[in-house]
Amino acid sequence: MSLEVSALRALAHPLRLRMLSLLTGTPMSAAELARELDITHANASYHLRTLLAADLVVEEGQERVRGGLAKRYRYDVSRPRARGGDESERRLFAEALAGELVRRSADRRAGSKGGTTDAELWVPRAEWREIVRQVDESMARLHEVARPPRSKGTTRVSATVALFEMERNA
Repeated sequence: MSLEVSALRALAHPLRLRMLSLLTGTPMSAAELARELDITHANASYHLRTLLAADLVVEEGQERVRGGLAKRYRYDVSRPRARGGDESERRLFAEALAGELVRRSADRRAGSKGGTTDAELWVPRAEWREIVRQVDESMARLHEVARPPRSKGTTRVSATVALFEMERNA
């Protein structure tokens, strides 16, 4: 199995998507992720190993905890992400994103500002490329400013973006 397919499969699980979100703001251990996500330590460790095997997280050091060593991991969004895989892999990833959006929308703060859109449009190719570039820049910036969960002066936000070209014949 290629690294790209392995990464897409790893990303297709909603819990691992949540882990990557948390690991964007700060390196965390399996125990810290387990507490934040309200899952068992063993479950957090399993999912971290899957993300590590897919090259989606990196080890960020170790710390002594009660006589043992706890590895810390982080999600480095500047590293290349999975882009390939077959259609079923991409569909799994899209379904995981959709499920995560449903879960997050239940936590939406009433009256909060933000934007949503849903569109199936025909746009000039040059404009499309520029919009994709701008969205990529905005998402990179969002990841850059992410902080550890519950940090003072932060607000919990959700961002799910899916931009793609569609079949011309439809």
